[in-house]
Order: sequence, then structure tokens, then C-alpha cells
Amino acid sequence: MYNVTTTSNLKLTFFTCLMIVYVFYNPTDSGAVQLSQNNLDMTLASNELVFINFYAEWCRFSNNLMPVFDEAADKIAQEFPDAGKVVMGKVDCDKENSVATRFHITKYPTLKVIRNGQPAKREYRGERSIEAFVKFVRKQLEDPVKEFHELKELTELESDKRVVIGYFDRRDQPEYSIFRRVATNVKDDCQFFVGFGEAARTMHPAGQPIIVFRPDRERSNDLDETYTGSLTNFDELHIWVSEKCVPLVREITFENAEELTEEGLPFLILFHAPDDKESIKRYTEIVRTDLLSEKQSINFLTADGKKFAHPLHHLGKSEKDLPLIAIDSFRHMYLFPSYKDMEIPGKLKQFVQDLYSGKLHREFHYGPDTDEVSSSQKAPTLPPESTFKKLAPSKNRYTLLKDEL
Repeated sequence: MYNVTTTSNLKLTFFTCLMIVYVFYNPTDSGAVQLSQNNLDMTLASNELVFINFYAEWCRFSNNLMPVFDEAADKIAQEFPDAGKVVMGKVDCDKENSVATRFHITKYPTLKVIRNGQPAKREYRGERSIEAFVKFVRKQLEDPVKEFHELKELTELESDKRVVIGYFDRRDQPEYSIFRRVATNVKDDCQFFVGFGEAARTMHPAGQPIIVFRPDRERSNDLDETYTGSLTNFDELHIWVSEKCVPLVREITFENAEELTEEGLPFLILFHAPDDKESIKRYTEIVRTDLLSEKQSINFLTADGKKFAHPLHHLGKSEKDLPLIAIDSFRHMYLFPSYKDMEIPGKLKQFVQDLYSGKLHREFHYGPDTDEVSSSQKAPTLPPESTFKKLAPSKNRYTLLKDEL
């Protein structure tokens, strides 16, 4: 028989349990997963794909996007219920300032993709709708590796693509799992193909898989290169494939201009006619042989001079003057004296170094340096204003447009 004290204790215990259930039970446990410093790394490490909405509660664009992103997360969770496949998450950047800093968030909302624990180079800048988000995630989770069944299929691949080819005994080999994970991360920059069993038997010793990189034939005369590192080390293979697949010289388009400007490096650009492949190939060769040491300080690009007629106009040039080379420093544009001069050893490299020494800017202000006339006696002129900086993302620009909802 219980006394009054025991009965009171039982009531207190029951009330306490009820409060705990009330506090932690979430009858609407839906939407994107709230990520913080505490659960972020585990989430990234345990999922193939994590799609994150970085937001600020005071931002009305963030508030407009939130229900759309949450509903898309519910649909994705239903379509891909297996653990470790995909998570749509959200980060409150005011509360999780260290996380926002880690991912270089400067505008709200920003949408980023992390594949196999590594951030993709490109932010999501597509349509902000439930259907678009679901379609995007489906696309991201497609198998990035195409299987070939006969070797002759490899001779029919497009020559203007960079390709990584794997030759394996079986699909269930651990090495192939590593290969596929790498392909998932680098599929935006390379095409991946694989052959199993009989289809690949003549290309590798039994039990010894081989991975080969095939360069873009229109930009390079290099031969296929075989990977010589560990096939069971994801990081090692990922670094090798990334270095091969992300070209030293890239083409700038209106679609990728924003992400290229976000890298913060000046542009050394070859403007060429749409059908001029030879100047692209020669420029690429010279960059590779003479300017490799400058790759950490400048972006080497090519641009269709017909599409980018506006920068040419700023330089006082037109399509009939192609090909030509210029630097865009995001403040001013500087024209390389003559396209043919790039064939002079060291000439193009000196042009780049003159940007950093200040010589290009000084000479555009006062003309070529001479001993007879001092800079103070010359009438200053202004170099052409940068046009590519106008394609850069504003630090104050929100990524959500009202008409996208």
C-alpha cells in the first residue's frame, strides 16, 4: 500500500516524463535537417550527398525560400529513404557563425552541395522551386560512370571531352567503389567510363584494375596517362583525377563567369573566333610550358570573341581583330601588344608579371617608361575599365528572386 509521499513521487515522476516527451517529441519532424557545429561533420561524412541551405532569419529571401526547401526535403526523403544516400540540411548562419565562415558564406540564402564530404566548386544557382530541387538531387545521384561493353566504344568518344576510364574484373571490387565515389565528385569536369570482365580483360592483368586519363584532344596532344597510385586510397585518387580533369586553361562562358570571378584571381584571356581551334591549342601549350608557375596567381581562360564582344569593345577591338590576349584585373583591362608575340619565349609570362609589379597600370597611366621623360611630366591616361567584374556576384545580392516562387 502506497503512502502519500510515494504517491506524490510517482506523480512527479510521471509529470517529469511527460514534460520530456513534450519537449523532445516533434509531431512535424519534417523538412531539411537542422545542421550545427555539433552534427555537421558526422552528417557530411556519412552521406553521399548533402545539399545545404545557408540562411539568416532576418533575411526575407531566406524566409521565402525556407518552406520551399523544406517541402523539397520531405519529397527527397520519401524518394531516397536509404540511410547514407542524401540529406537536405539547413544552417542558421547567425547562430552557427563558425560554420558559415568555414563555407565562405557572404550572402543569403546560399545553397551548396557537398559530395562524399567535399564541397562542390559550384554553388546551386538554379531555379528555387520544389520541382527544381527534387530534379537537381535526382541528377546528382545518377550513376556518374557509364559502362562500355566493347573496347571499340572508347574510340567513338567525343574528342573535346576529358575522360577517365576504369578497367576492372568485377563491379563488386573495393577499388571500383573508390573509383565511383571519385567520379561522383568530379563528374562536372570529366566523363567517366568503366569496363568489367571480358570487356576490359585485354587492358589489364587479372586482379589488377587500371585507371587511365584521356585528355581533351582539341586542346592537347598528350597521350593517355595511367594512374600509378593506390587504388584503395580515395584521397590519393581524388587528387590525381581532380588535377587531370580541371584543365589549366578553361573556357569562360556567361554560365560559369560568376563562379570563376568568385575564385578572386585576375584573368589572362585568349579571345578567339568561334571556329578557331588552333589558337586555343597553341595558347594552351604556351601556358603549360611557360606559365605553369603562375597558376596560383592568375586564371588562364579562353573566350568566344563573338559572344564576349563587349570586353573587346572596351579594349578598342572588334571580332575582326581576333585572336587577341588580355588581362582583366577586375579593376582594369590590359591588352597584350600582339597575339603573335606570345610565341616569343618569356613574353607572355613577363606580361603577367608586369601586372603584379604595377608596370601595366603605370604605363597605361603615363605611357611606356623612358629615361628622357619622367612619369610626372606625362599626361595620365586611364586603362579600360574591367568588364568581367560586372559578372561577379555581389556580396550584398540575395540569391533568391521573388518571381522564382
